[in-house]
Amino acid sequence: MEYRNEQLTEEKVFKDPVHRYVHVRDRVIWDLIGTPEFQRLRRIKQLGTSFYTFHGAEHSRFNHSLGVYEIVRRILENFKEHPDWNEEERLLCLTAGLLHDLGHGPFSHTFEKVFDLDHEDFTREIILGDTNVNTILKRVHPDFPQDVADVIGKTYSNKLVVSLISSQIDADRMDYLQRDAYFTGVSYGHFDMERILRVMRPLDDQVVIKATGMHAVEDYIMSRYQMYWQVYFHPVTRSSEVILTKILHRARYLYENNYDFKLAPSHFLSFFKGNPTLEDYLKLDESIVFYYFQIWKEENDPILSDLCNRFVNRHLFKYIEFNPNHQFEQFMELHQLFTEAGIDPDYYLEVDSSSDLPYDFYRPGEDEERLPIHLLMQNDELKELSRHSDIVEAISGKKRTDHKLYFPSDFIEGLSDHSPIKRRILEILEG
Repeated sequence: MEYRNEQLTEEKVFKDPVHRYVHVRDRVIWDLIGTPEFQRLRRIKQLGTSFYTFHGAEHSRFNHSLGVYEIVRRILENFKEHPDWNEEERLLCLTAGLLHDLGHGPFSHTFEKVFDLDHEDFTREIILGDTNVNTILKRVHPDFPQDVADVIGKTYSNKLVVSLISSQIDADRMDYLQRDAYFTGVSYGHFDMERILRVMRPLDDQVVIKATGMHAVEDYIMSRYQMYWQVYFHPVTRSSEVILTKILHRARYLYENNYDFKLAPSHFLSFFKGNPTLEDYLKLDESIVFYYFQIWKEENDPILSDLCNRFVNRHLFKYIEFNPNHQFEQFMELHQLFTEAGIDPDYYLEVDSSSDLPYDFYRPGEDEERLPIHLLMQNDELKELSRHSDIVEAISGKKRTDHKLYFPSDFIEGLSDHSPIKRRILEILEG
């Protein structure tokens, strides 16, 4: 049998806490799951440092990737026999859903910002480069790796296929909202996914929602809004991300200034130099990063040692509400006071901002990726979601931004009670 269509002699299932079971019958999917590049995702947490805030948030990118695959599989089961669906695209959709996060690195988004990387570039490299994943994809067809990379990169010609993986209501978001809610123990991320899957319809180059399912979609939009502000942007999680960022910046600074590390940071060298290879990238996972942090706790550099102790032992920075747009002079004064107190403000004083746009529709001149959710009315007319839903209209296009100032309260408390510097710092921080 042709490899593209080859089925396992017996269906394989993964027991899953969110979807109950993940079903695999395609030989291609089973072989991809077994590759070292995909198995690496077991060692990358889905929610980065959120486990410091929600102790159950230990789930991995591996869990999530299987979940996205399963949602795509269920969507396509419902699309079968539909005139606007081409069954020839089925394996491509399943593969793109499975591999969409393949390039995520340790503590993904924080790590990317520090070293100016993009996980989507590495996803593309893994799919198209000299890897086990690429070997399997080429067995399907020589052009198949490029097709998968194009779907994930949102450049594939069939936009209907792309929208299943990347849109405002896609398999990726539907999985991570429910999975992250489950493992963090919060109630916000739950919505009636089964109902949404039942009312999804392929239409020309997009997925639309039957109007009868509008309330389930409203629930989904609000779940996303709540999850961002209650989980993803939680200030305690952001505090741990600030410290993580400072550790990586400090380690790179020390390397660039010829500091003699007790253990040479060999896994980080190409990142410090700004030219990591794919091989270097795949070798670095969160277990390796934590190993270095444990070692760096004992370093002679007091800043690196202190920051690693804070991160490993969850001794995080405190925070206050602080708007840098309106309190710039106060920030500069704090910067000077910290310096005079012997607390390096480059590592111990940080303004962090979070912002989210829960739902929006395309407006001329703006980001075209923000394709709207369309409702399919009874007369076959399409209506953009916020034009029909009062709830969604109320939040559509409204970007919320939150600012916090992070600092080590223990260092400030350790200053002499008679110090005018301490008094002034506390005056500013306590408002």
